[in-house]
Order: sequence, then C-alpha cells, then structure tokens
Amino acid sequence: MATLSRQLMVFWVLLAVAVARAQAGPAEDLKAYVDDNTQRLVAKLNAERGLYGKDPEAFYRSMDEALSDFVDFRRIAARVMGRYARQASPQQRDAFVEKFKRSLFDSYAQALVNTENFQIEVREVTLLPQHPDRASVQLEVISASGNRYPVTYSMYRNDQGHWLMENVIVEGVNIGLAFRDRFAQEMEANRGQVQAVIDGWTDTVKSLDLDEEANKS
Repeated sequence: MATLSRQLMVFWVLLAVAVARAQAGPAEDLKAYVDDNTQRLVAKLNAERGLYGKDPEAFYRSMDEALSDFVDFRRIAARVMGRYARQASPQQRDAFVEKFKRSLFDSYAQALVNTENFQIEVREVTLLPQHPDRASVQLEVISASGNRYPVTYSMYRNDQGHWLMENVIVEGVNIGLAFRDRFAQEMEANRGQVQAVIDGWTDTVKSLDLDEEANKS
C-alpha cells in the first residue's frame, strides 16, 4: 500500500464511521445509519486536520468524544492484553485502556497532517445468523488516486441496544490480533512486567508495521 498506511487507514475509518449510540436493528437500517453519518464525520476529520499540531489535547478530546460511544476501547484493550490481563491490577487495566487510545490518536494524527484526501463507502452489513447481536460491516476506503482498500468492522450490540465496534480488519489484517501478538512479544521482552509494557506502549504502536503483518498472513 503506497499512499495509505494500514495504521492511518484504521484511524480514518474509526473516525469516519463513528455512529454514536446507533440503535438500528435490521441490517439495512444499520447500513443506512452508518452511511448517513460517514460523510458528516469525514467532513469533521478534514475540518480538524490541523488541530493536532495546534492543540494536541483538544484533538485528543475531540477524537475521544467522537469515538467513545462507538468503539468499545475497553473490550478491545482487554483482548489486546489477552491472558496477561489477569496479571494486571484494575488500575493497570484502566491505565492501559487510556494508553491504548492515546497511542492510537497520537500516532495516527501525526500521519494525518500530510495525507491525501479520501472517501469511504459502506458496502454491506451482515447480521450473523446464529448471533443476531453481532454484525459484520464491509467498507471501502477510496484514495484520491482511485485505489480501493477493503475494511471490515466486527460489531456487537450491548445490553442497552447500542452497536459498538470490537475489532477491525484492514486488507485481511486482523488489527486486534496484530496488537495482541505484539503485546505478548513485549511481555516476553520485558520478562513479564506488565507495567513496563504499558509504559512503552506508545512506542510499540509507532513501531508496529501492519504492512509487515499483512505479509505474514
């Protein structure tokens, strides 16, 4: 992928389809709701393109507000920690959730400054037959040059009826698994010291090459 890194594409799609508190039921309703919100939120992203450089904290608050009702960061972070979550204290788990969010926002926002324009199309929503409270959302990110990159959301509906994203797959790369594998590697490198891995997570995210992960799959 020459002009679009997978890391940046994940960030774009996370922001662009932040369908806060979506309570749609049937697949078509969910697809329409996602589709309607996409263009508005892409415009928001473009409008705040320079905010990170001027006021990183304001950028972080804006991203957190836009995504907190759509992305289940706590669920994702727990899966990234995997079996090591049991070794962490409640305070460490809370700290990792915040570190996980902040590292994503910081890492991708820096790349956002010099990126090209893009579009996102919501292609299809599939409710899983055996699990009606889970859905798969197929999207395409379209670059300014016309290249198309497939993205898949894994979503679930919580007890309040809100649809939340719990994973994302970009061009066949399972982002959640890629981060989980890296967390395990860092735990081994740091001799099982959870706090050390949490403290260094920002650098870990920056060094994670998802293009390289694609070559492994």
